[in-house]
Amino acid sequence: MFGRLRLRFVLISMLSVVVVLGVIISGINFLNYRSTVQRADEILLILKDNRGEFPPPPSDDHGMRAPGDSPEVAFEARYFSVVLDGEGGVVSSETGRIAALSPEQAEELAREVYGLNSDKGFSGDYRYLKSDEDGNVRIIFYDCGRGLDSFRTFLKASVLISLIGMAVVFVLIYYASGRVVGPVAESYEKQKRFITDAGHEIKTPLAIINADADVILTDGENQWASDIKGQVGRLTELTNELIYLSRMEEGLPELSMTSLDLTKITERSCDSFSSMFFTGNKKLNRDIEPGVGMKGDEKSIMRLMSILLDNALKYSPEGGTTKVSLKKSGKGIVLTVTNNTVNVVDKESARHLFDRFYRTDKSRSSSTGGYGIGLSVAQAIVNAHKGRISAVPAGTKLTITAAFPESC
Repeated sequence: MFGRLRLRFVLISMLSVVVVLGVIISGINFLNYRSTVQRADEILLILKDNRGEFPPPPSDDHGMRAPGDSPEVAFEARYFSVVLDGEGGVVSSETGRIAALSPEQAEELAREVYGLNSDKGFSGDYRYLKSDEDGNVRIIFYDCGRGLDSFRTFLKASVLISLIGMAVVFVLIYYASGRVVGPVAESYEKQKRFITDAGHEIKTPLAIINADADVILTDGENQWASDIKGQVGRLTELTNELIYLSRMEEGLPELSMTSLDLTKITERSCDSFSSMFFTGNKKLNRDIEPGVGMKGDEKSIMRLMSILLDNALKYSPEGGTTKVSLKKSGKGIVLTVTNNTVNVVDKESARHLFDRFYRTDKSRSSSTGGYGIGLSVAQAIVNAHKGRISAVPAGTKLTITAAFPESC
């Protein structure tokens, strides 16, 4: 149990770290990429306004360059442009500022871009921009290779550093999770041992009280002695349930896993409860698929069936209907018990039905004779068989589903 709790703590912590790092790295790299594209678009607009060439650098009255203009841009930029006619034929090309492409390659690239619907975009590492010029189309290309290489290098480095950082954080969180969960696990183990030990200690005085009540009753009927025996019986049953639940959660007793005919067990359980449903003016319907088998502990599975049917019997109204369904589902087995309830069970209450001593305000009152621990035992049995159990309300109906793998 606490192994799963520790794993969940580590997973949630690591997921938080991954999300935060993902947002940071994505944001930084997005801004880096956007800056590269914006820079390229600004240069392309300058080239567009000057027919594919950089204008002479502006200067102020003192022979100084105007603020904001870098004198090196025109020398650093690698670009070329091709003018095409309305049918895609090459009118002219200017490739003097690019050495990576021959005029023929530049013209071929321009024809490929000419057929695209977008006026600007990327073709490889080249950012292009289309512009109308004297009835023709000038396509200007700007080489973003350096900027994109820098972006890719930073992206790889940031991802690698993030992965290393996450590995370090995982080690720290895994170590810290033991410190965080350890005291809780120790406290819970002490609680379970206390319940088991105290339960065994309580059974002895209960047995003595019960025997003393029997002695009193040998002298004739005695209302007080009969009440004592009744309450001792309830306490003994509750104590046994608590001890069984604690031992199941501790992994004790060892379950005897054998091949079970789950169809026959379900049928027998329904048969044993049929008379109680009949005398309570309640209906018990069955939809049990033949030949359903699984690996499991027979006594535990029979106890599970008894708990589920007893729960449906106690908390369904007079005239209500309970349906037991057993079917194969893929590689697993699904057992469902659906019954009417006196009142509506909301989703919040359904989530707590497997908590110890939990009762909804009305439909699970103590007048039914239960202790609020039966479904906790059912959950422990299902978990011990590597299955899952859940409760789903639907108005005045409650469906409890136990799903098992065929081989537990």
